[in-house]
Amino acid sequence: MDRKFTDEDDALLAELGVVVEPEKAANRTPREERIIAGFEEIQRFVETHGRVPHHAEDSNIFERLYAVRLDRISEQDDCRALLTPFDRQGLLNDQPVAASAPLDAMDDEALLAELGVQSAAPDIGELRHVRSSAEKRAAEEIATRNKCEDFETFRPLFEQVQKELVAGLRETRPLGIQADIEPGRFFIVGGQKAYVAEMGEEFTQSYGDRDARLRVIFDNGTESNMLRRSLQRALHKDETGRRILETTEGPLFANVTADGDEASGTIYVLRSKADIPYVAENRDLVHKIGVTTSKVETRIAGARLEPTFLMADVEIVASYKLYNIDRAKLEKLIHRIFAPARLDIEIEDRFGNPVVPREWFLAPLNAIDDAVEKIREGTITRYRYDAASASLVARQ
Repeated sequence: MDRKFTDEDDALLAELGVVVEPEKAANRTPREERIIAGFEEIQRFVETHGRVPHHAEDSNIFERLYAVRLDRISEQDDCRALLTPFDRQGLLNDQPVAASAPLDAMDDEALLAELGVQSAAPDIGELRHVRSSAEKRAAEEIATRNKCEDFETFRPLFEQVQKELVAGLRETRPLGIQADIEPGRFFIVGGQKAYVAEMGEEFTQSYGDRDARLRVIFDNGTESNMLRRSLQRALHKDETGRRILETTEGPLFANVTADGDEASGTIYVLRSKADIPYVAENRDLVHKIGVTTSKVETRIAGARLEPTFLMADVEIVASYKLYNIDRAKLEKLIHRIFAPARLDIEIEDRFGNPVVPREWFLAPLNAIDDAVEKIREGTITRYRYDAASASLVARQ
């Protein structure tokens, strides 16, 4: 048991013939104390997040600092020898051993320099105005532009957008959580209109995020071949950054959206390829209606393994982009509209358990189109779905 003895304990042990040796005071240098303290910060991070710190550029600056610090500690024999007794999580077990920089190189300023950032305060816990390499690259890509040789092709688009803004057919809105960057979209960044003309194939960055190369045309006759995430960062960094949207694109339900909820989403309509007799007989009328904040293709991946998709593949027959909505409330509204036509069907999941899917309806696609349009107009409360006529009818 590791505790300090009282005088009474000492006396009792003396009677028992046990000699208590005085505790030896630790004799560590200030530098060693600092290294131990730095290692304890890494240990606290691991305890909190359940993993070692990562080097990814999008990681928190402190996580990146801890990752570099752990690398440097692991490379130095004297550091490993000092910290091994404290390494209860085995952080040094799988790290390479190589004599490298001396202990003097362990200060945070040197580590920050390796990360490509500068500290505006002497204490790492009080960093201010620190930009990651990713943020710097985003700013550089926005600033680095070339002359758009075929700008005359795009000039009419910018002129038309300006006319529609003046006429009220388009409007600008803050970005919200997602910038929804895809070909054909207009944005305002750095005080200029930007048009996403092309987007290359998606790829995975070294730190796991999906990205793609864009061709972005600006209204001053220049263009930039930047990454999608770079444009996204630049838009969010710019306090005046905006999306340019058609007025028919939202916002929907502005009077019921939860405070701060600016998420975009998609209403999707699916048909099932299931061989269930009733579904097969009415395949053109049986539809699943749902809302997702991800790509519909991502949502339906592996449909044949999910009872909500009737344990079968599906096809997308319609989708509608929406902005500034409360996804849960929107989905509840749509399902309430078509409740009279909800299918009462039970299916077994892959483990043999009975499941009753709640998002399948016997409703024609034109009725669903009509409902979505009335939601856009804000007039849906004046109508109800009539299962007998398979259409929306005015409420009496």
